[in-house]
Amino acid sequence: MENKDHAAVKAHLAKDEVLAAILETVEPYPLVHHKNICLRLCASIMSQQLSTKVAAVIYKRFLELYGGNEPTPRQILDTPFDALRAIGLSGNKVNYVHNVARHMIENQVDDEQIDRMSDEQVTEFFTAIKGVGRWTTEMLLMFTLGREDVFAPDDLGIQQSMIKLYGLDSTNKKELRKRMEEIASKWSPYRTWACFYLWKHKDAK
Repeated sequence: MENKDHAAVKAHLAKDEVLAAILETVEPYPLVHHKNICLRLCASIMSQQLSTKVAAVIYKRFLELYGGNEPTPRQILDTPFDALRAIGLSGNKVNYVHNVARHMIENQVDDEQIDRMSDEQVTEFFTAIKGVGRWTTEMLLMFTLGREDVFAPDDLGIQQSMIKLYGLDSTNKKELRKRMEEIASKWSPYRTWACFYLWKHKDAK
C-alpha cells in the first residue's frame, strides 16, 4: 500500500483514541497478496501450535519434498502420509493438509476464483474442510489474500491486546467477544490494519 493510501488508513483508525496512541509507535505488517493459496493454507495448518522457528524448519522440509519448489494441490495430495509425517507433522496435520488439497481439486477452484470471492464466501468455502476453522481462514484472508477489513476476535494476541488497552473484562467470554466486535466495528473498513497494529504493539512490549 502506498504511503498516501496508508495515511488515510491511519487517519480513520486514529478516530479511536485508544488505537491512535499506538499508531505512531509501531509499523504494521505489510498488506501482501500471495499466490498459491492452497499452499499458504497448508503452511498455516502446519504452523499451528508451533513456534515460528520450528514452523519455518518444517515448512522448509516440506518444500524440499518437491525439490524446493512450491507444490500444486495434486502434488500435495499425492504425497504419501508417511513422507509428510517424516518432516515433523502430526498425523492430524497430515490429514488436514491432504484435506485442503483434496478440497481444492474436487471443487476445481483456483487462485483467481478465490480472489473473486467475498470474505464470507472464502470463509464458508474453507471452513467446510475438516481441520480448517474460522481463525485459520481469517489469517488466510489477512496474510495471503490481503483483505483490508478482517477482524479476528478469537485470536489470543488480539484478545490480550484489547483487554489491556481498552480495560475489558475477560471473565465472561461471550460478553468479551461482543465488546471486542463493537469496538472493532468502528475500525471498518480497515479492521485488518488495526489487527496488524495490535499484534505489533503486543510484540513490542
